[in-house]
Amino acid sequence: MKQAKEYIVFPLDVPSMEAAKPFIEILSGHVGMFKVGLELFIHAGPRIIEMIHEKGNTKIFLDLKLHDIPTTVQRAMRVISELGVCFTTVHCGESKKMLEAAVQGSQGKTGVLGVTVLTSVNSEDIRMAGFQKQYAEDIQKLVIQRATMAKEAGCAGIVCSGHEAMQVKKTLGDGFFAITPGIRPSWEASGKDDQERVMTPARAIQNGSDYLVIGRPIRDAVNPVEAARKIAMEIEKSL
Repeated sequence: MKQAKEYIVFPLDVPSMEAAKPFIEILSGHVGMFKVGLELFIHAGPRIIEMIHEKGNTKIFLDLKLHDIPTTVQRAMRVISELGVCFTTVHCGESKKMLEAAVQGSQGKTGVLGVTVLTSVNSEDIRMAGFQKQYAEDIQKLVIQRATMAKEAGCAGIVCSGHEAMQVKKTLGDGFFAITPGIRPSWEASGKDDQERVMTPARAIQNGSDYLVIGRPIRDAVNPVEAARKIAMEIEKSL
């Protein structure tokens, strides 16, 4: 059974290695995984991955959301698989072949996560994007359809809202990971941000989420380590 802190994925949503370094140094060992996204990886490249490895044994989630023709995705994934990261992301998009190519390129070294529907997206966005009415009225249907495609392609799991995690587990089983962004601890005052579908850690885990992406509540805290510990305690109670 995972320790409570291992559920926490801290996103290094900063523009440079210099800005990321303090968080890596103080949070290594206090969170289960660091998430490196597009902005930081474009600025720092593989060196940011090396820095995290050098500072400790905290796992890495490389969140690049690849989306291209299958051959290009496969080649990119082959390079990523040599970096020593635990997970990386590929948009489910329109093509199962692209997901299959990503899995092949990973060489079994890196878990491929399908991005179903971004947590910043709501029903109106789905409607305006031209999706069928059934998907606009119930985003969960689109998530499950894409999650099923991802599992059939050999992906390790998906990124989805905590609101969809329960149905994902019921449909696809416990061995298929659900990584959930948009997590806000119960003690943080709710405020408007760019996440449309948010949830507390306890509720997300009860719904079946395996990893929780928690950024602002830790990053913006006066004491990030204490905030991470407080969230871990909240998770432990839910377990």
